[in-house]
Amino acid sequence: MVAGISLVATLGAAGLTAAPTASAAPQAAPAPGPLVRAISAPVADAPDVDVTKVQAHLTELNAIASRNGGTRKSSGQGYRDSVAYVKNKLQAAGYTVTEQPCTSGCATGAGPNLIAEWPQGDTAKVYMFGSHLDSVAAGPGINDNGSGSAALLETALTLAEHHPAMAARVRFGWWTDEEQGLNGSDFYVNSLSSAERTRIKAYYNFDMIASTNGGYFINHLTSAAAQPMKAYWDSLGLQPEENTEGAGRSDDYSFEQAGIPTSGYAMGASARKTAAQAAKWGGTANRAYDSCYHQSCDTTSNINSTGLNRSVDGIASTLWKLAVTDSTPANDFSLSASPAGGTVDPGTSATTTIATATTSGSAQTVQLSASGAPAGVTVSFSPGSVTSGNSSTMTVATAAGTAPGSYPLTVTGTGSVTHTATYTLTVRGTGSCSGQQLLTNGGFETGTSPWTGDTGAIGSHAGQSAHSGSRFAWLGGYGYSATDSIVQTVTVPAGCAKATLTYWLHIDTDETDRVAYDTFKVKAGSTTLTTLSNTDAASGYVQRTLDLTPYIGQRIALTFTATEDSGLQTSFVLDDAALQVN
Repeated sequence: MVAGISLVATLGAAGLTAAPTASAAPQAAPAPGPLVRAISAPVADAPDVDVTKVQAHLTELNAIASRNGGTRKSSGQGYRDSVAYVKNKLQAAGYTVTEQPCTSGCATGAGPNLIAEWPQGDTAKVYMFGSHLDSVAAGPGINDNGSGSAALLETALTLAEHHPAMAARVRFGWWTDEEQGLNGSDFYVNSLSSAERTRIKAYYNFDMIASTNGGYFINHLTSAAAQPMKAYWDSLGLQPEENTEGAGRSDDYSFEQAGIPTSGYAMGASARKTAAQAAKWGGTANRAYDSCYHQSCDTTSNINSTGLNRSVDGIASTLWKLAVTDSTPANDFSLSASPAGGTVDPGTSATTTIATATTSGSAQTVQLSASGAPAGVTVSFSPGSVTSGNSSTMTVATAAGTAPGSYPLTVTGTGSVTHTATYTLTVRGTGSCSGQQLLTNGGFETGTSPWTGDTGAIGSHAGQSAHSGSRFAWLGGYGYSATDSIVQTVTVPAGCAKATLTYWLHIDTDETDRVAYDTFKVKAGSTTLTTLSNTDAASGYVQRTLDLTPYIGQRIALTFTATEDSGLQTSFVLDDAALQVN
């Protein structure tokens, strides 16, 4: 939450109707306060969101801050690593994810907004859930606002896991530069056209939802937008109050100013809990809701797990009530590719038939698109959209320099609902090999792309040094049970005689026994190529070499993984990785 004077805004009730009440209490042990009471079941039951998974995200955000000077401020590497962490999780779950650079109004060097949309539901009705992902410069920002960011991330992953039928679109936003004045959300809202703003039926904001001495506050408590959120906390007997402290101080205000209905949860910042609130909710009267607000002590130790659990389950309950349906879409269709794959030489093309069929209700227009094509490959459709029941020809064209390998393409059909099909393109080798280095950004000097996984490990971190340049990947080094992995997918061209992976690794450890407590593994696909451990610790970098010749002609995921036990730390510091073929 940005510091400043509260601005009280009034929200009208137009556009939303009150939703049914929630069905069940969260699973966390109760904090001091009222007992949970049973109520009637909702139309669509939201699943319980596992608060331990939310806390695991908070642990990673805290580790990212620790590796970047103790902060995740919007202009620092800690923020960019936070964006990469959230983005990778969402992309793997099937979200359409966009980084939106803040090109005006943000602090110099501020990282991007991150927008993720679940590609199901009516595009004319969008419900948006957001939180700011940056911290202040003084601390890691785990309650403010890792709590909101992690809760939204796990809610999004839970939605993808359950994959329910959707009545409306759900869009998530993680905002940059909130702590400097709501700048990221302002930029996003100002970038929307009038039609795009109209499609957003409500925006829900989550800023500081795990305050250790917190209360239960809702933005615009009596508005129609707030009713699904209030219903859930009412079901727990929490007697929520209006969030007066946060009025005008977080990203919901950017949406309010544009006339979009807003609400959200909060548990309080630097204001003090009253005696009446302490009697109602537990905690300590005349003490700040969060005594670590905007300080270095805002770490994973500054989290109220019960409040966090009640908040994240309320978020899921609200999402399900507004956007999920129990019924089959009135108009639905199927999508398929026949054949489901093709093999070509570089410089040639393959075709397949994308067939649709109306499976319920009336026929609808289906827009076709494809994703996952590698460099040098283009995909086109003739026609580009069809009425369900008809077919289109998909042409996949390769360039002469397209690398040999197998590439899964995702074909998407978008109508009132969305369906996908998979087409696998195989590009044959030419029989000759051009000597080249295949890994991109193996020295980590140009950010995190195209590495995926725990990319918060990549950066210029105090406490370790690069082999060359200024950046490296610091895997492990926590001193407690944890795993870090970074992954890059490459195609090893056919026709080559030799493929060799080299990398520089520095291992330092606090372990004293000659026992492999902490390990470092290199894998190609699911095969472990080598395992090192704390017993291989040395004073400096050591170059390691692995033969990847057996993988010539294949597309592989190359993974570096560090795993620590619950005891003393071992750091595996990786730099200057290269995969050379000749």
